Amino acid sequence: MQLHEQYYDDIFKALKNEPYANYLGIQLVELKEGFAKAILSPTAHMLNTHGTVHGGVIFSLADYVFAAASNSYGTTAVGVTNTIHYMSAGLADQVLTAEASEIKKTRRLAWYRIDVWSNDVLCATMEALVYRKNENFVGQG
Repeated sequence: MQLHEQYYDDIFKALKNEPYANYLGIQLVELKEGFAKAILSPTAHMLNTHGTVHGGVIFSLADYVFAAASNSYGTTAVGVTNTIHYMSAGLADQVLTAEASEIKKTRRLAWYRIDVWSNDVLCATMEALVYRKNENFVGQG
């Protein structure tokens, strides 16, 4: 049995309880091997001067699902690089949804595409790379 299947509940709980994500109000709603989906309802303090969602908040949501998808196997994965492209504004009264999908995985590296939606409008896309360590963060003792 794969680590993901054997320890799914532990993996989900560890990723769902990420402190920074919880601080922002990000909710992990789906997790599969190499895939994660999360939502965020922006609050007033997450807006920029123009009344739209601050790019840093959108980046944080994208980065969170990237981390969740890449760590979904129960093996520690750490970000190496990412590039984000902002395509439209995230609106204050709309739920932001982010999905990270694995594009390719090797023993040491994995590549991801992350999309962030404001309702049905794509507001950002990210490409990201992780380094996969030898350590598992579940199933230890």
